[in-house]
Amino acid sequence: MNYLTHQLLNAEEINFIEKELEKESQGWEDGKKTAGSHASIVKNNLQLKRTSDISKKLSLLVKQKILNNDLIKSFALPKTIHGIMFTKSSKNMHYGRHIDNPYMSSGRSDLSFTLSLTNKDFYEGGELIIETMNSEEKFKLNAGEIILYPSSYLHSVSEVNNGERLVCVGWIESYVKSSEKREYLFDLDAGARNLLAKHGRSDELDLIFKSYSNLLRVMGD
Repeated sequence: MNYLTHQLLNAEEINFIEKELEKESQGWEDGKKTAGSHASIVKNNLQLKRTSDISKKLSLLVKQKILNNDLIKSFALPKTIHGIMFTKSSKNMHYGRHIDNPYMSSGRSDLSFTLSLTNKDFYEGGELIIETMNSEEKFKLNAGEIILYPSSYLHSVSEVNNGERLVCVGWIESYVKSSEKREYLFDLDAGARNLLAKHGRSDELDLIFKSYSNLLRVMGD
């Protein structure tokens, strides 16, 4: 499965976001309002209104954290980060099996992401389930941890049995549409960076970085 998990936020940032969201007690609405026609049938959660000042402020914070993270940038090659929203699921809430819309008003969805704002031990159930052709994987993340995965995968969130699951979700339009090509570039970039760290700059490494840059030009939109 072509996905990445990574600790994006530190404890101070998590605490700041939690306190800001606590201020917005009246700004939560039915999650069906932003779901597509099929997904709305299986969606049962709450989301913070995107138009609220707190939502806009925190969305910008999350966006900047993603854009400033070298590992995520190498993996996702983000052109546009869009559709960011904050959602919560309490007892008996869930989000059934669905696939994200390929094109949204805010951009194309090449990668989906879920950023956990609740420690995985603070609620029961609520696993993010991602399916491929031959497998299914379940994820529960620590607070501040993010998972990025291709938007072309079927996925769901299992029913929360106890506690509350609070997350930030969004989408990335990548400079490279193909997840397979992004994986090639990610491996090449990671290998080159590791060689640089171990052995320093060399003429041979310059050629690798040159090839990476030129492959990105060829593979990009």
